[in-house]
Amino acid sequence: MERILVTGAGGFIGYHVAEKFLAQGHSVLGYDNMNDYYDVKLKNARIRLLQQRSGFSFIKNDINNREAINEVVADYKPRFIVHLAAQPGVRYSLENPSAYIDSNISGFLNILETCRHHKIEHLVYASSSSVYGLNAAQPFSVKDNVDHPASLYAATKKSNELMAHAYSHLFKIPTTGLRFFTVYGPWGRPDMAYFLFAKAILEKKPINIFNFGRMSRDFTYIDDIVQGVSKVLFNIPEPDLNWKDREHSTATSSAPYRIYNIGNNQPVELLKLVELLEQELEIPAQKILLPMQPGDVESTFADIDDLNEAVGFEPTTSIEIGIKKFVDWFKFYSSQQISMRVDKEPPTLDV
Repeated sequence: MERILVTGAGGFIGYHVAEKFLAQGHSVLGYDNMNDYYDVKLKNARIRLLQQRSGFSFIKNDINNREAINEVVADYKPRFIVHLAAQPGVRYSLENPSAYIDSNISGFLNILETCRHHKIEHLVYASSSSVYGLNAAQPFSVKDNVDHPASLYAATKKSNELMAHAYSHLFKIPTTGLRFFTVYGPWGRPDMAYFLFAKAILEKKPINIFNFGRMSRDFTYIDDIVQGVSKVLFNIPEPDLNWKDREHSTATSSAPYRIYNIGNNQPVELLKLVELLEQELEIPAQKILLPMQPGDVESTFADIDDLNEAVGFEPTTSIEIGIKKFVDWFKFYSSQQISMRVDKEPPTLDV
């Protein structure tokens, strides 16, 4: 049994990752500030479910609180940290950029410093498909240059990768960054497009579809994401002794550092997603086609060969099965009359 600290445990991916490690028999300490970016009731419900599991404990605090996170790690003595706490969302970064600097830059620095001073054996952290920004060539490869972000959110995630490399190089801290590709499924984020679409269709309200429907995403079901995170955590990176002979790939290094894409490797058109939601909800959608929104990209497509080679990662959930599972949960969730209030934001397609 290992001790694992999971930041962002009240969030969508954090909840499922913590649940997976608990099911494997590990001890998990969840850490989350439970902010109100979306309805806290949903976050509280996730934490309550985790608290029913043996081996789980929870600390409500912010990764920006340097003393608090340092004290928690000193007391709990985790061997591993899975860092999933962050300010998410692409479009929200246009309105509240300071939230992204505070959480995604300053908060991440606190995590790195904690790893440095407490000899954490492996830090796995959330990056994003958003780092590919204006890249046109697809599928996106971890070997590609990612110096043209389309949003501040994407820029902070690229910054995380650079910061992690500096700490891996200077202090020999093993770090692995996972570029998540549009994660979906039960207990998902209410600001995500599939969630908002389902809610609007169920309430027989119109849905906004941007870029006139000419959008596609590499939608990745949460169970596949969790499988990948679990495998990666126990695959501690070592320095790549051949790094200089591999044209200085940005996905590996002479430091104990790795970057992987984690996606479904099968892009789905947004209109196809809406069609599947209509079928499962048995209600037609009222579609409003609109231009592309600032910060968005037209499509994403993950090359997952490196992750497959490293840990045998194989996504197994088709979009048809994944949406059915989400809708089954969503109907139950809605029937419980849990508030689904979301701030007046357009839906986001990205992690």
